[in-house]
Amino acid sequence: MEIGVETSEQLDIIPQKIRVIQHQRVKYACPCCDQGIKVTPAHPRIIPKGLLTESALAWVVASKYQDALPLYRQAALLGRFGGDLSRNTLAASVVRVGEAVQPIINLMRDHLLESDLVYGDETVIQVLKESGRAAQTKSYLWAQMNGTGPPVRLFGYAPGRGSAQASERYAGMRQGAALITDGYEVYNGIAKAQGLVHLGCWAHCRRYFIEAEAALPKAVRHAEQSATQMIAAIGQLYAVESRAKEMTAIARGQLRQTESLPVLNHIQALLQRHLHTVAPNSLFGKALHYMQGQWPKLTRYADNGAWPIDNNLCENAIRPFVVGRRNWLFADTVGGAHASANLYSLIETCKANSIDTYQYLIALFKALPLAKTADDYEALLPWRISIPSA
Repeated sequence: MEIGVETSEQLDIIPQKIRVIQHQRVKYACPCCDQGIKVTPAHPRIIPKGLLTESALAWVVASKYQDALPLYRQAALLGRFGGDLSRNTLAASVVRVGEAVQPIINLMRDHLLESDLVYGDETVIQVLKESGRAAQTKSYLWAQMNGTGPPVRLFGYAPGRGSAQASERYAGMRQGAALITDGYEVYNGIAKAQGLVHLGCWAHCRRYFIEAEAALPKAVRHAEQSATQMIAAIGQLYAVESRAKEMTAIARGQLRQTESLPVLNHIQALLQRHLHTVAPNSLFGKALHYMQGQWPKLTRYADNGAWPIDNNLCENAIRPFVVGRRNWLFADTVGGAHASANLYSLIETCKANSIDTYQYLIALFKALPLAKTADDYEALLPWRISIPSA
C-alpha cells in the first residue's frame, strides 16, 4: 500500500542553443509583360541584412554590458555550442546596434534634463584608434542620472573632461534645478553658467578623512584623533539620513533642520579648529582644505528634504562600467565608445526601472525599425515599452 511520496529536487541547466533561421522571400514575374522580377519586401531589421536576430543581438549586448563578458569570450562560448562567429563580427554588430538606438538615447536625455535634480560623475575610458590622439591618452565616460521622474541613467563618451565637454552634457537643464557632483571644478562653472543649485557630496568628502586616518600608524589611532573625530561627526549626518530614508521630502527637511544642522555646526567648528594647525600637503590637511572649499555646497542639502546628501547613486550607476572595463580594457574606436555609452545607458536605465534587460532589448530591437513618429519612439522608452509575456 502506497503511503506517500518523497520528493527531492535538482537544479538542471540546459546549455545555450544556436540555430539558423532561414528567411525565404518569394519572387514574382509577370508572364504578360516585361517589367522585371518582383520580390517580397524584407522585414525591417535594426541592422539591415544583419547576421544576428534580435534575440541574438540582445544576448550579446546584455552579456557584454550587464554581465561584463568581453566579445572574444562570447565568441569562444558560442563556438562551443556550434556558433562560428568571430569577435570582429560581434563587435561590428554591437557598434551598429549602438548607433541605431540613438533616437531612444536622445529622448532619455530630454527626460533627464527636465528633472529637478541631476547627478553627475565621470570616469576614464581608453580608445585605441582616435584621430590625432595617442592610444594611451585618457578619454572619459560621463555619467548622469535624474532624481525625479522615471529613472534615467545616461552615459556619454567624450575625448576629455573640460568645460566644453561638460557644457555639452548639461546644456538644457532647467534654471533653478539642482546638480550634485564631486568637487571637480568644471561643475562649478556649469552650475553658475546655467543658474543651477550646486550640491556637494559628503561621501566624497568623508573619503579623504578615511584616507588620512588610514595613513596613521595603528599605535597612535584613538577616538580623540582629529580625522577620527571628523569621520564620526560625518557619520552622525548619515545616521539622520538613515532614519529619514522612508520619510516624505517635507518631513526629511524638517528632521535635517532640527538634527543635521547642529551636527553641521559641530563639523564646521572642528574644521576651523584644525584647518591652520596641520600641514596643507598632509592627507589630513588636504581633507580639511577640500571640505573648506566645498563647504557651501556640502551644507546646502539641509535646505531641501528632496536633495541628497551625496552622489553615491551616480557612483553606483557607473560601477558596472568600471567592472566591465577591467575585462575588456579599452574601446577600439570612437564609434565603439559611443555605442558602448548608448548601450550602457539602456542597460542601467532598465535596471533602475526594474525591467528585464534582455526582454526589453529584444522588444526594442524588433520595434525600433518600425518607428516613424516621435510618439512611436517615445513608446519605446524602457518604462513605456510593451514587453510580450515570456
